[in-house]
Amino acid sequence: MAVTLEATTSLTAVTPAADRTAGRIADLEERRARAVVTGAPRRHGALGARERIERLLDAGSFAETGVFVRARAVGDGAQRPYGDGVVTGYGTVDGRPVCVFAQDSTVFGGSMGEAFGEKTVALMELALKTGCPVVGLNDSGGARIQEGVNSLALYAELVRRNVRASGVIPQISVVLGPCAGGAAYSPAITDFTVMVDGASHMFVTGPDVIEAVTGERTTAEELGGARTSNSVNGNAHFLAADEEDALDTVRDLLSYLPANNLERPPEYAPGAVAAGEPLDEVVPDRLGHAYDMRDILSAVVDDGELLYVQELFAPNIICALARVEGASVGVVANQPLHSAGVLDIDASEKAARFVRFCDAFGIPLLTFADVPGYLSGVCQERGGIIRRGAKLLYAYAESTVPKVTVVVRKAYGGGYAVMGSKHLGADLNLAWPTARIAVMGAEGAVGVLHRRELAAADDPEALRADLIATYEATHGTPYLAAERGYVDDVIAPRDTRAHVGRALRALRGKRAPMPERRHGNIPL
Repeated sequence: MAVTLEATTSLTAVTPAADRTAGRIADLEERRARAVVTGAPRRHGALGARERIERLLDAGSFAETGVFVRARAVGDGAQRPYGDGVVTGYGTVDGRPVCVFAQDSTVFGGSMGEAFGEKTVALMELALKTGCPVVGLNDSGGARIQEGVNSLALYAELVRRNVRASGVIPQISVVLGPCAGGAAYSPAITDFTVMVDGASHMFVTGPDVIEAVTGERTTAEELGGARTSNSVNGNAHFLAADEEDALDTVRDLLSYLPANNLERPPEYAPGAVAAGEPLDEVVPDRLGHAYDMRDILSAVVDDGELLYVQELFAPNIICALARVEGASVGVVANQPLHSAGVLDIDASEKAARFVRFCDAFGIPLLTFADVPGYLSGVCQERGGIIRRGAKLLYAYAESTVPKVTVVVRKAYGGGYAVMGSKHLGADLNLAWPTARIAVMGAEGAVGVLHRRELAAADDPEALRADLIATYEATHGTPYLAAERGYVDDVIAPRDTRAHVGRALRALRGKRAPMPERRHGNIPL
């Protein structure tokens, strides 16, 4: 025993200080300090990658992964910073687990290198294994040219993970700076994209390259700025005023979503309900007069609160997340204030993607219809309104979540069919007495059905007025559809919230088995 003690004492005496426990801990702290140091100066007003994560997550909940991963060496004397330009890890938002990565524009401009990509892919794998949402904070110059094909390979690996995760865990992208080239395609595949007004840019090719190749002159803002992406091309879903607002939007969005496709969305105490009586006066007596569908929606959902998705894009249709009796719902509604709520190419694709998202994550669909039909015209036909309009039909028909529809006013032609009709699988359909469910409006129908009579009449205008009145009395009501069972009940507008709440409660246990198949073939 004495020999052992002497040997131990002798060994301790010759052990260098750096190899002792205290020395190794000091070395760890020094390395960690170097690892979290940012590189080049940030843009004016921009937060650092770790600051962004800390402001997104609950205080003190962030656990970083891959802290000591270093950039691959490329060339003699190459810099090998820790982290390689991306911060990855996990934490909580409102106590619920979330995986997050934040690209660091101060390290190689936030460009993706091999180590950068491997860290991000590893985080995606962790999110899939644990079944929690993943949030990506994008601020990148694109592929790292110095690393060549390795960078491109990791972009493809990341996209493959995005596709594997699609419909399994919610994926949210926040663009807080540039997002160019291959970097733009990952956000395009995720479920929602948030951009900051005046700071975010997302495009495949930048203005300089476009001018060099095509001679066209443009700016980054015109090409792929936050407003362009939110209102013109629909690449983004939310427009934030600044970075704080963007991160608040993500927190708000997550509050409506389940952690994964096997869990129910979170439930809260039922919110306040607006008085129903004003709904009796929302719809104008004259068919040609518009009203704001948001007034109806606010009176039906908890606390009158809706999180509008792609609010600036295709405003003739509304897509929003809300709650009814504390439970999440996806709202789809025509907006008469814009183009009379008609369905065009953009509106169809916007709503179809939203419907499919809600279906993937078990969020019931609540539809409010006031639609004159699909938009006609040369531009729409040449643009593919048949193929692209069919996406919304496909989305409703394939969805298996509880579906409740309220027909408020017009429901004509194909518009009636696609906006949550019984024939596409809606579970419970309600109509207001102001509903007009028909193949087309009275004026158009009279013009087609009575063309010869009108041409031969001594007073065609008087005859036309009589025929229109007769058509309206017969077809301009919800009662023919109710007689057929296509509408389950005709309700007073003021009772809408009560009926919708009861319907959603009744459908909570809905079962809808689907035929076995790899997947359907949506008309992309």
